[in-house]
Amino acid sequence: MRQDADASTRISTPGGETTSVVIVGAGPAGLTLANLLQSEGVGCVLLEAESREFIEALPRAGFLEEWAVRALERRGLAGPGLLGAEAQGDCEFRLDGTRHVFRYGALSGQRHIVYPQQFLVTDLVRAFADEAGGDVRFGARDVAVHGIRTSRPSVSYTDPETGQQRTVSCDFVAGCDGARGSSRTAIPDGGIEVFRHNLGVGWLALLAEAPPSAERVVFGLHPQGFAAHMARGPQVTRYYLECPPGDSPDNWPHERVWSELRTRLGARDAEPLNEGDVIERRVLDMHNYVVEPMTYGRLHLAGDAAHLVAPVAAKGMNLALNDALLLADAFRAYYREGDESGLEGYSDACLRRVWQYQDFNRWVSEIVHGPSSGDPFRAGVAAARLRRMTRSEKAGRAVAGLYIGSDADH
Repeated sequence: MRQDADASTRISTPGGETTSVVIVGAGPAGLTLANLLQSEGVGCVLLEAESREFIEALPRAGFLEEWAVRALERRGLAGPGLLGAEAQGDCEFRLDGTRHVFRYGALSGQRHIVYPQQFLVTDLVRAFADEAGGDVRFGARDVAVHGIRTSRPSVSYTDPETGQQRTVSCDFVAGCDGARGSSRTAIPDGGIEVFRHNLGVGWLALLAEAPPSAERVVFGLHPQGFAAHMARGPQVTRYYLECPPGDSPDNWPHERVWSELRTRLGARDAEPLNEGDVIERRVLDMHNYVVEPMTYGRLHLAGDAAHLVAPVAAKGMNLALNDALLLADAFRAYYREGDESGLEGYSDACLRRVWQYQDFNRWVSEIVHGPSSGDPFRAGVAAARLRRMTRSEKAGRAVAGLYIGSDADH
């Protein structure tokens, strides 16, 4: 049976508390869900291992699909910064010195919104904690999820201020704390399956204090390796360089970074790169995974706890938001109407979009990594795909709908 919604946490015993939903993890999924539950009067507690300052400064994804922004806007979660952010509807592929512009915005009728993840996180924390008075507890250590197969699960953690262990009992747990978080580890062996795919390459993720060198995202397809250019603001640019899996950032000093970027992103009539200090270097081993089902007992997974999409086609943050929107709708129906169908169908509803995005991600990966694979066949296929999507309106329209997410189940 459903519990009555209560916007506040209720003290039940001297040693514990109770609420409707405990959310573990204050990323885009967890914060979006927390805001939506708060607005519906559904009691929730949000636990986050890091400090507020840390999560508001952590640079990650930077592109939101327009459908996701409009969904946040309809629910009152799109602030002035997001609504006023730059929109992009073109991207550019550079191969053999030739520039191929893909105008997916004109083909699909939708664009990407350039809004770094840390900006969205900052907006959502402010909305939940400062404006709505939501219960978020930063610095929570030793988080552990218990009893997810019972009618009253709980989450325990160590209070960073007192060092004492605290426990919050609840109706449901929303696990939004990534692949290595406490939520996934609470599921016993055999409770879920994890399907993995390794792309076999690494990407060196770079953040440079340098103005963008192009008005759009640029993908460099080169025998020496893939490269990418993405604006992150008027004075900051995100770059990627393909590298061996497990490579060390120490192998990429300043001069080597800029030399490889100039080579791999070079093309006829292209503007020279604006160079600057590299303020972040980290190597990403490019892999994907999907968890099925995304629900186990009273635990519902969302975001990276449930799936990971390598940052080839800018899908990860959008999938996290889709999870949160669907889960919030399901909780609303449960608490307001006693309707359990949304919670029962949550995993299947999410996975439709997850697998479609995984498929598209792998398709694009073959384009961007084919020329550097050392395999002439893969390189030829990559060039053929690129020509087709940029020269055929019919083919381009199909790719554009997948790239912007408008052809996936919302």
